[in-house]
Amino acid sequence: MDIILVPGLWLDASSWDEVTPALTAAGHRVHPLTLPGLGEPASDLGMDDWVAAVVERIDALEAPVVLVGHSGGGNVVWGAADARPDRVARVVFVDTVPPAPGNGISEFEVVDGVVPFPGWDHFPDEDVYDLDDATRARTAPLTRSVPARVPTDPIALTDPRRHDVPVTLLMGGVDRDALEGMLGEWPAYRDEFAAIGDAKVVTLGSGHWPQFSMPARLAEQIVEAVDRGQ
Repeated sequence: MDIILVPGLWLDASSWDEVTPALTAAGHRVHPLTLPGLGEPASDLGMDDWVAAVVERIDALEAPVVLVGHSGGGNVVWGAADARPDRVARVVFVDTVPPAPGNGISEFEVVDGVVPFPGWDHFPDEDVYDLDDATRARTAPLTRSVPARVPTDPIALTDPRRHDVPVTLLMGGVDRDALEGMLGEWPAYRDEFAAIGDAKVVTLGSGHWPQFSMPARLAEQIVEAVDRGQ
């Protein structure tokens, strides 16, 4: 199976480096992406451009693919699944949820037309508690700015066939009951999740960046999710 790995904000293809060997060893073809405008003065680029980059990769592959999106990359892969629902065997969300139509990722400070990485201390402890000092020191230099529009651009979702694509949510610290309770506070997200015909929730037991804190377990769960889609 071809697996397209889409990083979250500020990260490039290298953020998957500790995950990809296990996916390859399991017999899959892995395509980690660096999305356009990363680390560049590209304020004219938006979410549509990031979705288009994933769609382009889908179209370049012959077989149906699995899309894996971490954090804000979840918006990207769900937009790509909406654009190519007949080409996607499964979407795997890593500590994020399917976005509701017209919603963005989040708001961050814009500096000179880009959104720089705010630093690990910016995030709540529940997100970063499992990133030790060595991991933070190693990974922070790998981050790069993102185009200013990307985090707040509304996601365009127009094809209801996306709800027929099986979904696996690999959540850091919540189970299905807790997730549905959280989504109950955001009706549009609740309705989007409820519309998906086949959605499985797995609790990883990690913070928000399992590709750094527990790459082996993340890889294992991605393989399991992919095998369900074959």
